[in-house]
Amino acid sequence: MLTTESLTAEIAQQQALFNELRLQNIDALAIDAAKKKLGELKKSLAAIGKAEGNAGGVGGSESKDGKKKERLLLKTAKGTRDYGPGEMFCREHVERIVKDVFTSYGGSCLDTPVFERKDVLTDKYGEDQKLIFDLMDQGGEQLALRYDHTVPLARYLAMSGGTIQGKIWQVGKVYRRDSPVMSKGRMREFMQADLDIVGSWDSMIPDAEIVSLLCTILSRLDVGEFTIKINNRKILDGIFQVCGVPPEKIRAISSAVDKLDKLPWTDVKKEITDEKGLSSEAADKIGEYVKLKGGPSLLDQLKADETLMSNASAKDGILEMELLFTLLGAYNVLDKISFDMSLARGLDYYTGIIYEAVVAASAPPSFAANATSSTTSEAPPAPAPKKKSKKPKPEAEEEEEVDESQVGVGSIAAGGRYDNLVGSFTSAAAGEGKKVAQCPCIGVSIGLDRIFALVWPKWVEKGMRSKETMAYVVAVGDGLLEERIKLVQELRAAGIKTDFLAKKKPKYQAQFAAAEKDEVPFDVLVGGEELKEGMVIVKEQKWEFVDGKKAKVQSADQGTKVKREELVDWIKQTPTYLNWSSGRLI
Repeated sequence: MLTTESLTAEIAQQQALFNELRLQNIDALAIDAAKKKLGELKKSLAAIGKAEGNAGGVGGSESKDGKKKERLLLKTAKGTRDYGPGEMFCREHVERIVKDVFTSYGGSCLDTPVFERKDVLTDKYGEDQKLIFDLMDQGGEQLALRYDHTVPLARYLAMSGGTIQGKIWQVGKVYRRDSPVMSKGRMREFMQADLDIVGSWDSMIPDAEIVSLLCTILSRLDVGEFTIKINNRKILDGIFQVCGVPPEKIRAISSAVDKLDKLPWTDVKKEITDEKGLSSEAADKIGEYVKLKGGPSLLDQLKADETLMSNASAKDGILEMELLFTLLGAYNVLDKISFDMSLARGLDYYTGIIYEAVVAASAPPSFAANATSSTTSEAPPAPAPKKKSKKPKPEAEEEEEVDESQVGVGSIAAGGRYDNLVGSFTSAAAGEGKKVAQCPCIGVSIGLDRIFALVWPKWVEKGMRSKETMAYVVAVGDGLLEERIKLVQELRAAGIKTDFLAKKKPKYQAQFAAAEKDEVPFDVLVGGEELKEGMVIVKEQKWEFVDGKKAKVQSADQGTKVKREELVDWIKQTPTYLNWSSGRLI
């Protein structure tokens, strides 16, 4: 007889099989069969749950009013996840590097609320507005979770009268009601780190500074080879204008063009003509421009285009790019830059320079063109997406899962210039017809979860730790609790991160086991004889990889006797302590 427990176990096995078949992407029939069986199992489980609910008292408990309580489903909400101590140690390492570079470039920290008034967030994100998480009415205010850090910053600047100048950074969680791909760091709740340069400065200097900052951060993180794709909204808008795009359709066409890193031109053109209503001739003209990629030399090709240079917006953007490339040469980062005419960025508030950072894993696996390539050839068509059924889904059935094998990490950082966003808030607050001062801004957003998805596998391969504990005080013989606490405090006061077993009379081996579990490099042994002599015994522990797994190095060394007053200096002069770097002990 099928039970809730047996069905739950069978569903878990079938889910694992389904995921494995999708990753292999070999036999479509087998994948469909596995998916069908998984659906049937889930329906059976739902039916049993319903039957148990009707029976009353079976598999649950009754509340005071006699109604049956449903069993609690212990899981995180869709698009969110927990991070264990090891993962958090890695995430904090990434965050420390980002914050260190932010402050090295002269940034000041800001924190804004995780939710905003909904009218602050609306009409800022173009087609992505549908991804905003709405909150229920709270005391007369319509609220929504923040979609990014940029709009809250603009709201803050507008409330400050637009008088702030300088570099401002934020690190915190943002929310998007998107289809999550957890293994690629694409979630509904995720961490972003932003730095923005606010105020009126000489042309292109803040823009080059931001690009330099981004290159510095990515060079210090273990993300592999990266490329900063860069373009200018002024050039893009000029292209659309000379190609005959009506002003009201420019942002919609821009969003379609921005998909060229995921789709071949044939699919993008189809969206431009069939969905956006542009003529095939105009789309072909746009295609001639947006397929162009290269470096500073691409500017010469654009400047030779008389039609394009006759457009004021395009000409202004080209001259800006010319100055930007000169400054990026001074920053010595030109080798990381790709001038990519297809880059559009879907958000409505960008007005000038736009950019995003990509790595090899950014592009979908099925998309043949490398995300960092600067070629102009078209990629072969990606597998056609499955058509969505128009039939309403039963409430108990989960949303259609995204095929993770066909999705890339996406850009790991992005940003651009937004000169009118703060002014739009100030103007809206001042009232119709009143002139307000503008507050030009440029910023970058770094996706910490996407970077973590790239860094974590390498972190594990390198044998990194999950704690920074450097010393573990061990009692030999009697518990010596007070003596252990005093020594622990001495080491902590000297800046050596130290721990001990919270037992009055701990067993000798239990203490070593606790230290080994946390991979602590120094065991500091305290015994009655050592206390009388004013000495301690230090045993250094090491780890190595054996058959791909991290294992403790077995040693017959009984340790080194060290004078108590010399212990701090002794530990700090060891190669292990001196070479300590973010947990790496192998």
